[in-house]
Amino acid sequence: MAPDLQLALEAADAAAGMTLDAFRSPTLHVETKADKTPVSEADKAAEAAIREIIGRERPGDAVLGEEMGSTGSSGRRWVVDPIDGTANFVRGVPVWATLIALEVDGHVDLGVVSAPALGRRWWARRGEGAYAGEPGGRARQIRVSGIARLEDATISSGCMGDFEHLDRIARLRARAGRDRGFGDFWSHMLVAEGACDVGLDPVASVWDLAALEVVVEEAGGCFTDFNGVARTDGGSAVSSNGLLHDTVLAALSGRDAG
Repeated sequence: MAPDLQLALEAADAAAGMTLDAFRSPTLHVETKADKTPVSEADKAAEAAIREIIGRERPGDAVLGEEMGSTGSSGRRWVVDPIDGTANFVRGVPVWATLIALEVDGHVDLGVVSAPALGRRWWARRGEGAYAGEPGGRARQIRVSGIARLEDATISSGCMGDFEHLDRIARLRARAGRDRGFGDFWSHMLVAEGACDVGLDPVASVWDLAALEVVVEEAGGCFTDFNGVARTDGGSAVSSNGLLHDTVLAALSGRDAG
């Protein structure tokens, strides 16, 4: 039986085969969910494939997926987002990823972030560091940056319309050395790599965040919700190199003087 991390990587491979085949397909079927977000047939097929692999190899484990809900009640729970960035996926933008995490007794033990259209993959397991590379290629260990001043930092954020206090985020972005809108999983993986210093996600679910948390933290960074609580079910996410975290949280809460 494959170790858990190997199993997650194999499941990501299976999902990549399906999602890449469907990406930019003129016949891709897309629906709109009750929350007004898109879901494609590729989302559903990829999650089904991941669940089949987990069910075969870890039949006693629980699974929580964005498209198919929750099954099982084990202390080991796999958290799956078959396509994070479906809005990008259905428009032909290559910034989307399959996210697979394993929680053990409520704590994320490992995570895999697979972005096949970008040719990139990130993964981590607690206590073993964070890594990035091309699928099937050579891996390298990654580490967050050492930038300590917001004025020197690069911030990446999601959709501006999702922020509750636009004045605060505008002020924060204006203070930063550079701001970009990579969005979704990519902001946080760029923080883990040290290419960006802060990633902001104002609206997110646990399946959007579980795999990202362990990668950022194993790369030496900090990952919390907007209230500064280290959790993946808080509805928002701030990732940073750690050195800038308190400054960013103060700005988001309106406690900063700048």
